[in-house]
Amino acid sequence: MLQRIQTIWTFLAVLAAVFLFITGQDVAVFGNIPVVDGASIALVLIGLLSVFSFKNRKRQILLNTISIIINALLIGVLAYWLLNLPGGIQFPEKGIEPTFPLIAIICLFISNIYIRKDERLVKSVDRLR
Repeated sequence: MLQRIQTIWTFLAVLAAVFLFITGQDVAVFGNIPVVDGASIALVLIGLLSVFSFKNRKRQILLNTISIIINALLIGVLAYWLLNLPGGIQFPEKGIEPTFPLIAIICLFISNIYIRKDERLVKSVDRLR
């Protein structure tokens, strides 16, 4: 069911990954590999797969957990990148890229709470039958 609250939270996390892709051009490039662009594309694909696998709640929880892990690693990469920039960390000057994975982690965590709540509801209804 696409109209559920957990779908909205997961979709907000996907939007955060899209905004990271848009604003994170040439951010955290190691060698010739743009780490942030690749991770944000992977997060969008995983998030959309999670949104459209609404019939399998265990898969949704797994995909959201994988997205949380990727976002946490992405925060680490962005923090490392910001620390190595000349001038240190001054967020108004450097950008807002690290906030998007943090927003996505919060949204995915809330989404997992609501998915688990639905799973408990379905199990309780099955018990009554």
